[in-house]
Amino acid sequence: MALSVLVVDDSALARKILINALPEDWDIEVQQASSGAEALRLYHEGKASVMFLDLTMPDMDGFQVLVQLKREDLNVFVIVVSADIQPGAVERVKQLGAIAFVKKPASTEKLVPILKEYGLYE
Repeated sequence: MALSVLVVDDSALARKILINALPEDWDIEVQQASSGAEALRLYHEGKASVMFLDLTMPDMDGFQVLVQLKREDLNVFVIVVSADIQPGAVERVKQLGAIAFVKKPASTEKLVPILKEYGLYE
């Protein structure tokens, strides 16, 4: 059964780059969200076993999404993918439950070791 993957970024180009960086032979069903609110809606619909989450988005940023997911017992693997690496951001997202922080642009070489570490990809 395909794993549900949600790619969250307000930039369509950034979502496309990330999706293209996912391993080609990974058995997944990809959904996309352009906002934090849309990401939470899709998560609640069961469409996110793994979430690739940008931090900088209008309305509801990635930090706010992580806070909400943590309140709800975070039943999703979250990998933050962001160009916004401010001091303390990596530590903060991990405290909020993210399993990893990947600097944009994402690449297969950056993602595969994380996915393997958590048993999400062989």
